[in-house]
Amino acid sequence: MTDATSSADATDTDGHPINPQEVGHVVLRVRDLGRSSTFYELLGFRKVGEIGGIMAFFTATGANHHDIALQPVGTAAPRPTPNMVGLYHVAIRLPSDAHVRAAFHRLVDAGVEIVGSSDHGVSHSLYIKDPDGIELELYADVPGWQEQGEQVATIRPWDPR
Repeated sequence: MTDATSSADATDTDGHPINPQEVGHVVLRVRDLGRSSTFYELLGFRKVGEIGGIMAFFTATGANHHDIALQPVGTAAPRPTPNMVGLYHVAIRLPSDAHVRAAFHRLVDAGVEIVGSSDHGVSHSLYIKDPDGIELELYADVPGWQEQGEQVATIRPWDPR
């Protein structure tokens, strides 16, 4: 181990040595750092730092040092293609359906590409693309979703308007 914790101390009570707590942050490669920074600020993220044009860091609530980092790779970088291996989308949880609906209207007004919406049984989701074609899911959990966990694989129509 790289810190003072012994491997015996790091074993979870179920005997599994890896015990993820959450997904800590996502680093996205973008073409233009300024353009992408403006977009993620439109989504409500607050810029908390930047390494001189090399990387910018954003937090959603301030509870984490950063939730998203953006790394510019240049304007000639290719757009993501639908069938490539890698990231499909990043999901961003909002407080309620009302927030997802308000986001829908604000993003439509800002000219953001809306690619779909779904009722997943446990959540209601709006799918959008950032300026580089990276897909994002803005969603709200349905109250009581814990009792409906088996519905996580559900895809039904949902109208965010």
